[in-house]
Amino acid sequence: MARPNKNDYTPYYETYISKVEGQNGIFTLESQMNSALKLMHDIPVGKGNYAYAPGKWSIKELLGHIIDGERVFAYRALCFARGETKPLPGFEQDDYVKAGNFNSRNLSDLIKEFEVVRTASITLFKSFDEAAFNRRGLANGKELSVLAILFIICGHASHHFDILKERYLSKS
Repeated sequence: MARPNKNDYTPYYETYISKVEGQNGIFTLESQMNSALKLMHDIPVGKGNYAYAPGKWSIKELLGHIIDGERVFAYRALCFARGETKPLPGFEQDDYVKAGNFNSRNLSDLIKEFEVVRTASITLFKSFDEAAFNRRGLANGKELSVLAILFIICGHASHHFDILKERYLSKS
């Protein structure tokens, strides 16, 4: 497996893809899951509704957003890998977080949900052959390859876990 080329995605996604080291996105999904679970299990239970500033998502909402984002991107990867030719819609992250009602959930349930969703993503991407990784589609008005989506999932999670460490867990 190789990294996606610049023509596999629009510049919008460079922020996420540039956060992923190495050539093997599936390996990154697996290793990131282990480090993310450790990080999340170290969050004090009573801190789940903590937001580092007014108007910012809480820790639970941030985790819910990571989960929702992974589900949406994995769905896009599945559609494109299977040859879908119709454009797929975007999603408004703030609306999804609001409708997700994550602050009313247990932190431990969100952590388990992340693990289940990530395991499903790993299984999905392991099922793709080279031809599937090279297939492309249109989502939210942007053309992407399946390979690029794999790296976007990794980079998106990395971006938000960095924020979790820097802005949520470094403050009391």
